[in-house]
Amino acid sequence: MHIVIDARIINSSTGRYVERLLHYLQRVDTENTYTVLVPSKDVEYWTPTANNFSLKVADFKNYSFQEQLGFKKLLDSLNADLVHFCMPQQPIAYKGAVVTTFHDLTLFDTYNSDKNWFIYHAKQFIGRFVFTIVARKSQHLITPTEYVRRDVSARLGIGTEKITVTYEAADTVEGEPKPYEQPFKEFLLYVGQQSDYKNIKRLGDAHQKLLEKHPDLGLVLVGRKNASALQTEAYFTDQNYKNIVFTGFVADDQLAWLFKNCQAYIFPSLMEGFGLPGLEAMAYGAPVASSNATCLPEVYGKAAHYFTPTNVDSIAHAVEDILSNPSYRNELIANGYERVKTYSWQRMAEQTLAVYMNAIKK
Repeated sequence: MHIVIDARIINSSTGRYVERLLHYLQRVDTENTYTVLVPSKDVEYWTPTANNFSLKVADFKNYSFQEQLGFKKLLDSLNADLVHFCMPQQPIAYKGAVVTTFHDLTLFDTYNSDKNWFIYHAKQFIGRFVFTIVARKSQHLITPTEYVRRDVSARLGIGTEKITVTYEAADTVEGEPKPYEQPFKEFLLYVGQQSDYKNIKRLGDAHQKLLEKHPDLGLVLVGRKNASALQTEAYFTDQNYKNIVFTGFVADDQLAWLFKNCQAYIFPSLMEGFGLPGLEAMAYGAPVASSNATCLPEVYGKAAHYFTPTNVDSIAHAVEDILSNPSYRNELIANGYERVKTYSWQRMAEQTLAVYMNAIKK
């Protein structure tokens, strides 16, 4: 069988899922032939290691006419037995067999204030239309959690029997972590995007409350300094907030050091489809304080200390519980190590392959 994987998001915030899927599919499937579609800027980002996998350039922007017309033409020329779209954005007129991954439906519920209001809401409008059609015409859907499975089913009118959950997993880098220079002896850590729904401003508010009892405690925010991060940084500056560092991009070996050396990893998000950074923090031995929103309790189980993300005092109290109680901190670390063991990228790839085979038979 010839399977095409739309990996245009491989070098994005959701790209870890795609990269790990490709990595492990090469281990578990030596029979089918795969064509992996990436943008020209990412042809060096991921290189196939198996003879039955090859790369092809697909330069088509999400939510564009080019995606609907030019991308469809490319897909038609490939004569695939199945196309796996790793995001819902796709040519809705494509007639071949399709499996689609829905990571979440946050596009429906958010507005990122660093974006152009009109363009963002136009994208939301188009997204609702495209997502509904895609969900109904795909042979099968994949979601990363039961929460997203139920959400997609309810909001897009799709039976849950048409949706398979393939949980993600967490890896650690090989070798010794490389120290990251930052000014704090003790610090809290957040890693990821800083869009409005990530709730970083309230995290900063809570951190400032904690300084009353822990005046030297730092807050290290890791992530590319894009428009949303710069906007949050300006907010903290205007508020005269102290002990907060925006790192920009951090290499994996240095990120490992930050995970290993933080007092706690804080995940204040208002909505998520999986919440991979918190699981990665657990893999490195960081105690996790997490929002209790959407899928996060499902993913983290008893390995996180939860708070109400819209309540600054709740965030601060949860972090204080970890800082002031070493035995509880150690309990969270131990629970985190055990929780990470319940997830597997290879099992995710095997489950995805099974979805492919069933979809082709339909």
